[in-house]
Amino acid sequence: MRTTILWFCVTVFSAIIAFAAGQNPPRAEKGEQIMNEACMSCHDFRPIDTQALDKDGWTKLVKTMIDKGANVSADDTPVLVEYLVKKHGPLPNGAGKKILLETCTLCHDLGRVREHSGTREEWEGLLVHMLGEGAPLADEDFEVLLNYLARNFGPR
Repeated sequence: MRTTILWFCVTVFSAIIAFAAGQNPPRAEKGEQIMNEACMSCHDFRPIDTQALDKDGWTKLVKTMIDKGANVSADDTPVLVEYLVKKHGPLPNGAGKKILLETCTLCHDLGRVREHSGTREEWEGLLVHMLGEGAPLADEDFEVLLNYLARNFGPR
């Protein structure tokens, strides 16, 4: 009888722990959730994705938005900033950065660019494909953007 009660208690305790763990999303998901609720209530995705700020920049911008009425708690602010830096943080400097921010982010978030890697030939194929899909990339910008992507997001 004692063994049965012990097993019952262990099972219930385990279920409570598992349920509680499911109530708190991982930090990255929490950051995205905060962004979707607080930032997207006033903005679409593009102004966020084209900032490419570092931690100090995002911290200042989030504070400014809170001062303007964004609903972000003091506890959620560092989670949001951490998420923004990871997914929408600074890009390497160089010719092509501005083209990427003004052209590629019309359809894609910076996280997609950061997660992709490829050889120069692979990037060239992707850019040609994007042109076929209607990307507004000027002829004179093609080579500049290609060089930037190949240099900064080459094979890992």
